[in-house]
Amino acid sequence: MKKLINDVSAVVPDMLAGLAALNPNLSLLQGGTIVVRADAEAVAARGEVALISGGGSGHEPAHAGYVGHGMLSAAVAGEVFTSPSTDAVLDAIRAVTGAAGALLIVKNYTGDRFNFGLAAEIARAEGIPTEMVIVADDVALTASGDHAGRRGLAGTVLVHKIAGAAAAAGRPLTEVARIAREVAASLGTMGVALTPCTVPAAGKPGFELADGEIEWGLGIHGEAGVARGAMERADAIVERLLTKIVGDLSLQAGERVALLVNNLGGTPASELSIVAGAALSYLAGRGIKVERAWAGTFLSALEMAGISMTLLRVDDDRLGWLDAAAHTSAWPALSGRVAQVSIRSAPGKADRASAATLAHDATLRRVIEAVCACLLEAEPTLTEMDQRVGDGDLGISLSRGARKILDELDGYPAASTPGAVLRSLSATVRRVVGGTSGPLYAVMLLRAAVALEQSAGTSAQQWAAAFGAGVDGLMEVGGARPGDRTMVDALKPAADALQSALARAQAPDAALQAAVDAAADGTARTATMHPRRGRSSYVGERALGYVDPGAHAVALWLAAIRAALG
Repeated sequence: MKKLINDVSAVVPDMLAGLAALNPNLSLLQGGTIVVRADAEAVAARGEVALISGGGSGHEPAHAGYVGHGMLSAAVAGEVFTSPSTDAVLDAIRAVTGAAGALLIVKNYTGDRFNFGLAAEIARAEGIPTEMVIVADDVALTASGDHAGRRGLAGTVLVHKIAGAAAAAGRPLTEVARIAREVAASLGTMGVALTPCTVPAAGKPGFELADGEIEWGLGIHGEAGVARGAMERADAIVERLLTKIVGDLSLQAGERVALLVNNLGGTPASELSIVAGAALSYLAGRGIKVERAWAGTFLSALEMAGISMTLLRVDDDRLGWLDAAAHTSAWPALSGRVAQVSIRSAPGKADRASAATLAHDATLRRVIEAVCACLLEAEPTLTEMDQRVGDGDLGISLSRGARKILDELDGYPAASTPGAVLRSLSATVRRVVGGTSGPLYAVMLLRAAVALEQSAGTSAQQWAAAFGAGVDGLMEVGGARPGDRTMVDALKPAADALQSALARAQAPDAALQAAVDAAADGTARTATMHPRRGRSSYVGERALGYVDPGAHAVALWLAAIRAALG
């Protein structure tokens, strides 16, 4: 187990101390596991209902991240995935509650219900008006069945938001509690995990998943879900989750909802955005109007990779509460309003549709298609190679470029103008291939295009000269030289070998084979080179023993050209 902690027994107080230190609007009660609004006494004195929530830690930013104006008055933290004690909850009630009373918002777990429930009983016996709302939004479990009841999941955060807005507006305890209960009854949430998580005290994952497996319908405590299945596309996962939630809530076309896409802890923001887009598309297809939507980390399960999705039925009143101001460290600043995505044409983009197109039987087209097929096939190999010595994106970058070239090939200029074809290739590559490879390949193709246009010919010697000019341009822009352990170690020997063989009057196919052999030899030699350029330079000596993936890619596509012309 590798975690950035000091001591397993001090995870919770250390975490909350850091949070409070970064937020002057928060205070810690003695003992270090209860976070309260710094102005809690003043808020209670002016007659606002206090909102208190909490539960086991490990769900950050919940629950302390929602303490502040417009949401919670206090959050009570237990140990990781463990309910806080009754006395801790009672301390929080006493600390932040005035004459208006307190509402406890509790997720439906046995320990939380018992400890918060007993604290509410004691508080009422002391004369403190106290109500409790249970949130059980997990649609993966049947409403009635052989279990402890539906669990409280990320939908709880929307209860915090709406009840908190009602309390900040001065509504009395009975009304705030009613609003919270109605919201809780209008929620549905379901999650899927791509990995388990590790509780610090346990030191090992709560369950195991094979590389190609995912866990459906799990809770937020590292426990297994209700079903296990094969990994699927993001849109298929979204469809399955939302179909279950929509069915459970009996949502019909024309109804209005708020959508919460929640990161269970270890999911990249890029994947959350993909999921959010798929969710909006799915709901639009069902005729369900998404009035507000947020994607982010709202209620996690430590470092678990995965998501949960929440739908809440909304009306104008609930939208008003959702839109009300909230000043906390975790509630998003964005309004949640959903925009229509506008895609505009890039300025100065040439219209290729009217140009003469690359002939279907042209040799040049055959070569381009062979190179693209080679790069598509090599994607997993190049990815694996690049993961050893770089950032792992080479395979997907080159395959993305290959796919786009194949998509646009029919719109390229005629094969009788090869320089113009290379210019089009360069434009495609620079537009869709990012990182280092994109601009380097783009400048190589552009320099080669200029050389062909200036020579006004298409002999083998002129193609070889254009290839050499392209490699020189790539070296000029990229700064790499032979021996730096980059694709130049394959490109430069290949270009030199091709021109040398043709100068000795070798046949074009033999000269091309010499170029292929030189590229392969140059690639092999990179395994013993200390990296001085490119991504491999960051890993230093650890790259030794592995050939440079960029050079390997060059050797592959040169061999593909040789085969296409054979």
